[in-house]
Amino acid sequence: MVFHCRCLSFLPILNQQHDDDEQIEYDTTTQTRTETFYTAASDLNRSVTNSQVTSLQISTSDDKLRVFSVAELKTATKNFCKGSKIGEGGFGTVYKGVIKSLDNTAVDDIDVAVKLAKGVLQGHKQWETEIKVLGMVEHPNLVKLIGYCAEENETEDGTRLFLVYEYMVNKSVRDQLSAKSETPLSWDARLKVAQDAARGLTYLHEEANFQIILRDFKSSNILLDDQWSAKLSDFGVARFGPEEGFTHITTKFVGTTGYAAPEYLSIGRLTSKSDVWSYGVFLYELITGRRPLDKTRPPNEQKLLEWIKPYLESKKFQKIIDPRLEVDGNYPLKSVQKLAFIARCCLCRDPRSRPKMSEVLEMLNQLIDDPSQAVISVKKTVNDNKKHSRLSSLFSCFGKGCVS
Repeated sequence: MVFHCRCLSFLPILNQQHDDDEQIEYDTTTQTRTETFYTAASDLNRSVTNSQVTSLQISTSDDKLRVFSVAELKTATKNFCKGSKIGEGGFGTVYKGVIKSLDNTAVDDIDVAVKLAKGVLQGHKQWETEIKVLGMVEHPNLVKLIGYCAEENETEDGTRLFLVYEYMVNKSVRDQLSAKSETPLSWDARLKVAQDAARGLTYLHEEANFQIILRDFKSSNILLDDQWSAKLSDFGVARFGPEEGFTHITTKFVGTTGYAAPEYLSIGRLTSKSDVWSYGVFLYELITGRRPLDKTRPPNEQKLLEWIKPYLESKKFQKIIDPRLEVDGNYPLKSVQKLAFIARCCLCRDPRSRPKMSEVLEMLNQLIDDPSQAVISVKKTVNDNKKHSRLSSLFSCFGKGCVS
């Protein structure tokens, strides 16, 4: 049996011009369908008023998050000086700092990243969501939240909000794929990044006590530690998955258009399969070294998913491979083709036809274990025949190197 992906079939709304780094938010309208769908709301992103923030009761699973004062964070970041600034995004500004360890270890100082929220209501909402999510989950491929700070500012209007994370010395995957990166990621490193990111998403979707949809998965939100292990970050717009008996959440679109699933971008239908689509875009980013939307390129090359389509099933496939990998020359073409196949499965227009992240991870594991052959075998269990029947059909295609 051969698994066919109806991939790279886009809704017209994807043709609108937005930079892939631009995080936008707007209301969407749910359309009537002939099928019966059930929706569920999530209160993970409920609004927080300014007066609520200073008295906000943060509840986490282990209450191990440290509560910092602004004075402590000023000391840690050298008074938020320009030299300590390491980044800026939709949530706010990020500074590098050093704090004292509270653990009885030989290490007294800990390098951290301190994020200062900007804005009022939106900043408060994302700040609280980050604390709720990262305070309740723990996984090697999720960035670790060390603590937070909420303190009224007497000289300025509103409350100053901070989040304190472990410091990720090798920046983001986006940074490492950039033309400005002196040493491009090797093919093996890119496969490991893909595997680590898949592990993080699998945990959020299927293994945590409650399903979490990241909602804004992209290469700039995947950070690399000193061992080049990838960790998912930026949970400010994350949502709880639908409750049992419901198929999806209907919500306004918040995210980055270059990575957004068609059904989420067009009508606000959000499921874990929305993250799967974004992950598929990310895999092509690893293969090509290109951003999903890049207005600096010629018009016919600005949209990554449209640019690669003619090459996927032709003898010109190598034309889409990052030229910096070509210089190194140390990558198996078969491995790149199989990763492209996984990406295409993630990019099926019908979200129900996209694989779950655990299925994606299983394919990646087998590809990495045997990159030259990637022969897929599936172990069936009595209680999981339906799942493995689906995997068998998918893997039979994958093992033969089929790409459509």
